[in-house]
Amino acid sequence: MHRVIFSDTNQGIDRAVAEIFDHAGGAGSLLKSSGDVFLKPNAVDLKKHAFTHPEVLKAVIRHFQKAGANNIYVIENCTQGNITRLVFEAAGLARACKETGAIPVYLDETGAVPVYLEGLQSFVDISDFVYCRLVEQKDANLYVSLPKLKTHSMSQVTLSIKNQFGLVHQHSRVADHNFRLHQKFADIYRVLRPDFVVTDGLIATHHGHYIAEKFEDECIIPMNCLIGGDDPLAVDIIAAAFLGYKIEDVPHLALAAKTGISTASQPDTVEIINRHLFEARKRVLTHHLLEKFPPDLRILRGKTRCCMEGCRRNTETVVEILYNDHNGGGDFTILMGKDIDPAAVDRIEKPPVHLAGSCAIQDYGREMVRRFGKKNVTFSQGCNNLPATVYALCRHMKVNPMTLADMNPVKSLALLARARLNHSKALIPPLF
Repeated sequence: MHRVIFSDTNQGIDRAVAEIFDHAGGAGSLLKSSGDVFLKPNAVDLKKHAFTHPEVLKAVIRHFQKAGANNIYVIENCTQGNITRLVFEAAGLARACKETGAIPVYLDETGAVPVYLEGLQSFVDISDFVYCRLVEQKDANLYVSLPKLKTHSMSQVTLSIKNQFGLVHQHSRVADHNFRLHQKFADIYRVLRPDFVVTDGLIATHHGHYIAEKFEDECIIPMNCLIGGDDPLAVDIIAAAFLGYKIEDVPHLALAAKTGISTASQPDTVEIINRHLFEARKRVLTHHLLEKFPPDLRILRGKTRCCMEGCRRNTETVVEILYNDHNGGGDFTILMGKDIDPAAVDRIEKPPVHLAGSCAIQDYGREMVRRFGKKNVTFSQGCNNLPATVYALCRHMKVNPMTLADMNPVKSLALLARARLNHSKALIPPLF
């Protein structure tokens, strides 16, 4: 049976990390011929509670250093609408690297290699840094995933298998971020698999991965543990169960199990070390948003192709954040999906109007421009075009996008300039 280890962080994070690796035979036993370690935290965004805690990252780095590791790299490519340098700086991950001597690698500043995904029968661009070291040289280099324990508004949970989406360049994340998203995650897992997983379970998020800080008392659940193991799927299955999800509830886990890469398929195929922690602290959480939107916002959702994995939850999550954390206004209309009620569209009396996703744009884009003028209508092409979504919603809700970083604007612009000089491929909205 596969083994998944729970460790109590109330004893201290360093001790908890040591316990995880001790049960796996010691960190030194995991090192490969190069002695190099590649750590992939979840640094999707700089928003509070969205990223792997810097203290967990530092504890893992220190543990591998004591075990005799050579170079330790911390790799990530954050979500669209951000630059990884800025996220690392704001999240404290850059400081964690500096204090420990680990080497940060901002994957948005690396080249690209096209990789074929069998299930989708299409290509994505993966960082060439990652492809070289973790695919071509996987027998020489150790790859450890450090996801954060979170529910996710578009994929139910975000654990080690989904954490690998950060190895894909941002422009390859726009397509198929819809009903095909779970297949995309499972396909990437067939190409790239961590050798070991340490899940940051200091807290869990309730009501999605990108919660409004205004509601953190309701949405942040203390769990005070780490969850580790050498089989990513087994760790994810147990971590999902820890949050109240069966494998059937999380399609990318079920699809990954069908590949036969791992024999883990259900919780009963996995031995849980320190099961008392799992039993005592497990919760039943939800990935569904609170849906606390502006009362004067009008959302017209299509009967079909209004995908939770794409234009719907991508758009509504941003609305919830801008309204509750940045005093954003409403009084505009959003169209999303296909088969939107034509009578409801006819009743739109005034602009502005935002069309979220290519389905709505195809059906009503020309009509909205004809009725209200090009300046009063915005578009978010594709299924999860986050930069276009952020730009449009900031404009309609009267929020300055520069304030989203919650950081000195001069420093933010300096980091952006440096990323651009290093040929960052990050997709960001216009800032002014």
